Amino acid sequence: MDATAPSLPCQRHLFEVPGDVSYLDAAAWSPLPRSVREAGEAGLLVKSRPWAHPREAVPAQAERARAAAARLIGAAPDDVAIVGSVSHAMATVAANLAVAPGGRVLRVADEFPSLCYAFDRLAMARGLIVEEVPRPEGGDWTAALLAAVGRPGAPPLAIATLTPSHWTDGGLIDLDRLAPAVHAAGAALVIDATQAAGALPVDVGRWRPDFLAFPTYKWTLGPYALAFLYAAPHRQDGAPIEENTGNRPPASGARRYDRGELNDPVLLPMAAAGLELVLSWDVSAVADRLRRLTDRLAEATAGLGLSAAAAHLRSPNIVGLRAPGGLPSGLVDRLRRDGVYASERSGALRLSPHVWADEGDVERCVAALRRSL
Repeated sequence: MDATAPSLPCQRHLFEVPGDVSYLDAAAWSPLPRSVREAGEAGLLVKSRPWAHPREAVPAQAERARAAAARLIGAAPDDVAIVGSVSHAMATVAANLAVAPGGRVLRVADEFPSLCYAFDRLAMARGLIVEEVPRPEGGDWTAALLAAVGRPGAPPLAIATLTPSHWTDGGLIDLDRLAPAVHAAGAALVIDATQAAGALPVDVGRWRPDFLAFPTYKWTLGPYALAFLYAAPHRQDGAPIEENTGNRPPASGARRYDRGELNDPVLLPMAAAGLELVLSWDVSAVADRLRRLTDRLAEATAGLGLSAAAAHLRSPNIVGLRAPGGLPSGLVDRLRRDGVYASERSGALRLSPHVWADEGDVERCVAALRRSL
């Protein structure tokens, strides 16, 4: 936990989460704050009554959202493209990486498909070797990845596709240690910050990725079908995967990768409202609050036959609980009937609270688990 981060109280009053619901599934998608829903409803009027809402006002919403996304990750607005999804972002990235045959594409085992498919295609086209680092026995992904980056005799590292934590259970992937090793190997660093942006500090100035992407529908409390792609300045002279009048010259910088139909009057104001709300809290304070909740979940469930990775080996915002013989069938459904919402991912019960959650949600979850198990 960050001792310097200001204490952030529970923000449930900003959401429409009932008192008898423990929604611990932000890693899947978040509920919308009231202010974000209202921004979307106002945007619907632009499309339903276009004579009363000039289209000329919408591009300013795109730049508002772009600026907020850039601020969240420590970037300049000119370095951020607006895209439709993280998979859209990764397809753009893979199309703009020139790599020599025989190199490695490095990633963790059981990675989320959006960070795999485009690079699998690139590997087949360019003669690259895809190396998946197996799940480490002790849960230390960082050490396992560092060993893979510097393994003697291995083919040269061409691309490392990494995330700040494993999406299935929050296993920590420490980019503060890994990014310098990737750079020293002369490889491109591609980061999927889906399970970090909005919940943990993300800093492109510190990690220096070639590309970094994140969506709005999880931790930044925004809508579905919108994402942002950061492109380092030396990666901004590439080609978009879709051509449109908005991303052709004189468009420059990362705007060259902007999606078509950019000026959505509904999604852009929603995304901006969610991002600005998160920024108003200080992400370090968000991370500190979530660490306290996930630590309590891990400690309180230890006596139920469930185990989590050690606190220093997991991300503050997600805790994955595992059972020695595997989770019992139907556990997530039984929890839902008790008003507790979570996900099962790759054998782990993934619990992911956000700022609407409090200690009462932890207690309700533990009580429901006790009954279910």
